[in-house]
Amino acid sequence: MTDISADLLAEILDEVRDDTSGELVPHLGDYEHPSPDALALAVCDMDGQITSAGDDELLFDLQSASKPFVYALALDQKGVDEVADRIGVEPSGEAFNEISLEEGTGRAPNALVNAGALAAHALVGDADDDEESRFEQIRGLFTRLVGREVEVDEEIVEIESRSANRNQALAHLLAEAGSLARDPHEVVSGYSHQCAIRVDSRELAHMAAVLANRGQALGSDEQIVGHRAARYANSVMFTCGMYDAAGDWVYQVGLPAKSGVSGCLFAVVPGRLGVAAFSPRLDGHGNSVRAAAAIEELSDRLHLHVLDEVGGYGFDPAA
Repeated sequence: MTDISADLLAEILDEVRDDTSGELVPHLGDYEHPSPDALALAVCDMDGQITSAGDDELLFDLQSASKPFVYALALDQKGVDEVADRIGVEPSGEAFNEISLEEGTGRAPNALVNAGALAAHALVGDADDDEESRFEQIRGLFTRLVGREVEVDEEIVEIESRSANRNQALAHLLAEAGSLARDPHEVVSGYSHQCAIRVDSRELAHMAAVLANRGQALGSDEQIVGHRAARYANSVMFTCGMYDAAGDWVYQVGLPAKSGVSGCLFAVVPGRLGVAAFSPRLDGHGNSVRAAAAIEELSDRLHLHVLDEVGGYGFDPAA
């Protein structure tokens, strides 16, 4: 059971609240965000106990925060070798929606940029499964992760379907390179629905805690994703989860993490905690300004950086 208090989380939110820098997600055109000033922080321990503060029950779209979980599902269903034929594990050093593949292999550089996320989405299901069947498998995964039937933000799906040219280009590029075994248009449509799955900060912290618990459900023996798949997902998040700001994130915060352009961000403290934060305004890398600052402050205060653990819990990096 965690001894992190709601008062501590509220104090951290107060520290970052006045930072109004950043912009709302740019590719949604005239979409009016319902809660541009929302701010939340939540943690979930290995017993499933959740502590939170702020706008912690406000629903948001997962967007790219869905990617590590679908990557883990693809690994479970297809195995490491087949997934590795289509998706690498190296940081790209480029924007998350860059229209490029690995030189010489035709693979997506990793599962957490859009090219890799499209390839992972296409790997879910059997060869004869249609788009709806594949998506229901993905929806089922998130339902098990959250503990309730998750819904899709159809308004966002419709808006993104009108601005999906880059993802369509990526899907066709992957197909041409032999790294996408399904119809590119179906994959982009299914991926748009995947990104529009809605959760709140408490639920996202619970999802992160499942990855921290090696893919096992909290408080039961159910294996939601396999141990190895969870380890690989955490590994890729550690090096690639914050896009072209990943190096700075590892240096400062030191936790596997993944952001979404809705403003959500989650981090994994292996064997101990799942952490989630939400604030819609984004920096130039597509990561939430205040969510990143809140999790960095939490990591600093509690010495959560994974390299702080080398000498055992309680290691003081200032000593």
